[in-house]
Amino acid sequence: MALLSGAQILLESLAREGAEAVFGYPGGVTLPIYDVLYDHPLRHVLVRHEQNAVFAAEGYARATGKAGVCMATSGPGATNLTTGLVDALMDSIPVVAITGQVPQALIGRDAFQEADTFGISRSATKHNYLVKDVRELSQTIHEAFYIAISGRPGPVLVDITKDVLLAEAPYSGQQAMEPLRGYRLEVEPTPEAVERAVEFLWNAERPYIYAGGGIISSGASEELVRFSELLEAPLAHTVMGLGGMPAGHPNYISMLGMHGSYAANLGITHCDALIGLGVRFDDRVTGRLDKFAPDAKVLHVDIDPAEINKNRRADLGVVGDARAVLKRLNERLAETRGTLGKKRRQTRLAWMQHIREMKREHPFCYQGSSEEIKPQCLMEKLDEIAGGDSIVTVDVGQHQMWAAQYLRFNAPRLWQSSSGLGSMGFGVPAAVGAKVACPERQVIAIVGDGGFMMSIPELGTIASNRLPVKIIVMNNNTLGMVRQWQELFYDKRYSEIDITSFPDASLLAASFGITGGSVASPEDLDDALQHAFAEPGPYLLNVQVAPEECVYPMVPAGGAVSEMILQPESQAAEAVAGD
Repeated sequence: MALLSGAQILLESLAREGAEAVFGYPGGVTLPIYDVLYDHPLRHVLVRHEQNAVFAAEGYARATGKAGVCMATSGPGATNLTTGLVDALMDSIPVVAITGQVPQALIGRDAFQEADTFGISRSATKHNYLVKDVRELSQTIHEAFYIAISGRPGPVLVDITKDVLLAEAPYSGQQAMEPLRGYRLEVEPTPEAVERAVEFLWNAERPYIYAGGGIISSGASEELVRFSELLEAPLAHTVMGLGGMPAGHPNYISMLGMHGSYAANLGITHCDALIGLGVRFDDRVTGRLDKFAPDAKVLHVDIDPAEINKNRRADLGVVGDARAVLKRLNERLAETRGTLGKKRRQTRLAWMQHIREMKREHPFCYQGSSEEIKPQCLMEKLDEIAGGDSIVTVDVGQHQMWAAQYLRFNAPRLWQSSSGLGSMGFGVPAAVGAKVACPERQVIAIVGDGGFMMSIPELGTIASNRLPVKIIVMNNNTLGMVRQWQELFYDKRYSEIDITSFPDASLLAASFGITGGSVASPEDLDDALQHAFAEPGPYLLNVQVAPEECVYPMVPAGGAVSEMILQPESQAAEAVAGD
């Protein structure tokens, strides 16, 4: 067999795994890889910061369901990946990160750009490797992809010493991935669990479906819709789950949790059977845990057995892939539908009607203005442009919550949000990855002024790769969500939240070779948006919005989801209902 260098084996392994793009930043230790990459068809996207390489790889993975790939050199290059790796871990996103390491003879000697990448990344990844033998490299890469994608997805890091990249060995080929020692997957539910779940579901009078990111990861959207229709049960999504059921479906309520709707939060409070599908029962959804669905029995479905009973005790836990579980449940629900008595069915239909009435009577709303652009108005107009079919990436903060409230998604993998870790600076590089993955689809990055300032260098990535991403900066000259909490809970003691030196958008964009502009008047907003989206290439639009607007509804920290603040009384009389 022909001998290949470690760098050649690495790229051959990536190609056999179907990798289409690598988001990375070169350095001294990884030069052997980049030398081979010079003649290789694998696409490399040069980001402007290693942290953004992971965010871009996440954007690719979230849009496609395949593992995103990122690469960095040793030392600071590798350590700069850490935030993105934790972000991917929290949101269960499959990422394979490749890092270079100093030669083995220098490990532990404080060599130039040496860091204990393996140790540092242990708690930031689903699994990690340190490769010190070129003969193990190909199998390690294939295992990394298998682990990243299978079961509960997550990031896997492969740290490779420079001498391994330079050493030679025959390519060993992709070997069988199962079983891997200590790695057990429970994909299919047991027949006994399915039967118990079906009995649980038909016994409920007020069922309520609480669906999360596991629906997206498992590709279970169609099964979820069928499940809700068979049960005739209302459904609410977590932030991670948006798009799992089309927003226009009559059984869909909205997002729930800290900034969820009145109907979503009150519905979950008064249900008698809570069906959690691919969810973590995290604090931003549940609020005060002992008052979350207080009268409900809980059915919890998750592929990760560690999630069952972790935060909320489940009366019935089913371990398995959400799609596989829902397929089995749907089959049995269809077969046993006749066991639902007439009286109970009438009760359930009345319950569904009650939730729909609450949704109609208590929509997301805000007080309109003819003098300043309200953020909610901006989101409504962007929703019209997106049409429920565009990929939308967001940063973290008020704009993120308004986007989640007002934008509708008719399919999965259109909404991208750093949800578990809440990483500012996520939106723009995630849009880069999404556009590389789906060049035919419109990609919109909706970001706040704070998060955008953390990702400005990636305008260079967008320009150099000619990616027609539309960047909408919701600019209120402040760290909006921090300001909101200081207003509501810290007696308006505003501390270190002002962003008053925001650059001129047109000049900033032009400096990168991108078109840009700004808008501050409500009467000019439609024309500004039309111009931005008519531009064939990338466009940066700075939208100056009302600086003192707060996101409502809001559940105060430590409060129950039923104790949400709907909106200030002074605004209630003039509120404008959203869709």
